Amino acid sequence: MALHTGSSQPLRVPHSSPLSGLANPAVGDEVALPEIAMHDDPVPADVAYQLIKDELLLDGSARLNLATFVTTWMEPQALTLMKESADKNMIDKDEYPQTAEIERRCVAILADLWHAPSPDDATGCSTTGSSEACMLAGMALKRRWEKKVREEAAANGGTPSGDRKPNLVMGANVQVCWEKFCRYWDVEPRTVPMEGEVFHLEPEGALAACDENTIGVVAILGSTFDGSYEPVAAISKALDALAAGGGPDIPVHVDGASGGMIAPFLDPELVWDFKLPRVSSINTSGHKYGLVYPGVGWVLWRDKAHLPEELVFNVNYLGGNMPTFALNFSRPGAEVVAQYYNFFRLGRKGFTAVQQASRDVALSLSERIGNLPEFRLITRGDELPVFAFTTSDAEKGWDVFAVSRRLRERGWQVPAYTFPEHREDLAVLRVVCRNGFSLDLADLFFKDLLNAVDDLNKDAGATVLSGPSGFRH
Repeated sequence: MALHTGSSQPLRVPHSSPLSGLANPAVGDEVALPEIAMHDDPVPADVAYQLIKDELLLDGSARLNLATFVTTWMEPQALTLMKESADKNMIDKDEYPQTAEIERRCVAILADLWHAPSPDDATGCSTTGSSEACMLAGMALKRRWEKKVREEAAANGGTPSGDRKPNLVMGANVQVCWEKFCRYWDVEPRTVPMEGEVFHLEPEGALAACDENTIGVVAILGSTFDGSYEPVAAISKALDALAAGGGPDIPVHVDGASGGMIAPFLDPELVWDFKLPRVSSINTSGHKYGLVYPGVGWVLWRDKAHLPEELVFNVNYLGGNMPTFALNFSRPGAEVVAQYYNFFRLGRKGFTAVQQASRDVALSLSERIGNLPEFRLITRGDELPVFAFTTSDAEKGWDVFAVSRRLRERGWQVPAYTFPEHREDLAVLRVVCRNGFSLDLADLFFKDLLNAVDDLNKDAGATVLSGPSGFRH
């Protein structure tokens, strides 16, 4: 979560009156929201609701946020289920056994979707999102490596050397949660830089970074930088050859935060999941292309052997014995219920239709932008329904950061950012097409983009090179 510090002084002196009501249009002048300390007196519920709602008007529109991968629209029936499940604690599996059963069903559905060798033997759980799921998968990789090091030392009649530090191999395009994992769990990040026009991890780079201390290779099915898939099968094949030649036997974790819910429906011929014996675990975000509002992720292991038993806690909680593997404890069950609703409501054909619609929008919009002389496409949106584009070589008067700021004037949130090490020279805009971002909205966005370009061209005599934004992957 973001870290915050308190202000030393409120904007104005708080005053409240429990007698103030919405009939008074000047209620905001009489009642101030608390900023650094609670007020002494209560206020009517309607007043509290209205004033907080008014402040939230300053947030951007979620539906016009083309930066986020997170779901911004759900069906009203799903919202009703979430509201009715809002008071259920996901951890209380003894108190809410049917919610726990729904979680189990979701894990089984994902195991089938991702071709687990034996769905009965696959194991997994829900999480608060893909970041927690990645942490859990990383912990399992590290524990399995530590066990292997102990076994190797014992076979040689000794004890593990204390100077061996585990490392994790990944591309420079990974989401920041993997950097957090390495820092929190004392793992060396082996980050393979981008080279030329290749913006994600390739087999050669992954292989060159691996050694006997590598706990795993992270392959991203859908880069947040440009929406491209990393070649999971090719990376696995290279690691197979490494192991067959006497090198270390290194597992692959697939970070399918977005692609894990796109590829099974739109790219069924793509081999990336548990069909590959080297893939030990997969995570996805239910609240991205799983089509659920924020607060749910999933992580699965191909079988129980790939999740070390010592990481699983059997907790005696409220009279029941509950196995759990998580970084937190209490969390809402509503999002898990909503995930199950989507699986049941849409089925395979429904999910395919929804995801195809997002890809169609991405392809249509990227084609139109690519035809503009001011821009050059980096990706088209033909993998994740996400694409990136930059200014063309001919455009010298303004940059992508200026475009981003002009679009924000119309309410569109489109991130502009530079690529990682070795390609810091490349600055792009990225558009995420999600369920709810229709062709009609895409048409309106394109018109606003044309207007922004026209305004920037007219202002080309002035300095409109605006520099990077604060966007963070």
